[in-house]
Amino acid sequence: MGSGQFQILIFYIYICMCRLDLTSKTISVSEDAYELLERMKLKGESFSDTIRRLAKRRRIADCAGLWSDVPDEEMEAFWESLDELRKKALESLRGSSVEGR
Repeated sequence: MGSGQFQILIFYIYICMCRLDLTSKTISVSEDAYELLERMKLKGESFSDTIRRLAKRRRIADCAGLWSDVPDEEMEAFWESLDELRKKALESLRGSSVEGR
């Protein structure tokens, strides 16, 4: 193989590699799934970027400190609201099991 043929081969491989990076797949999603994804999309982020970001597997330790900047009063209100929701859910479950008998 002459040097000219070798250069052509290298150029061909380079073009093929570049074309591989530009490929895409079309997927179908329901309207509600699209709307959810659109809401989760950050400014300047493509849908592919959003999917990649959301699909990353994270360790629980990666979440440590995420709410550290939330004031104590807001966290207390959050926990109280959560307790209320939990109580209502339990009452609802108890009521539905009695009605089902």
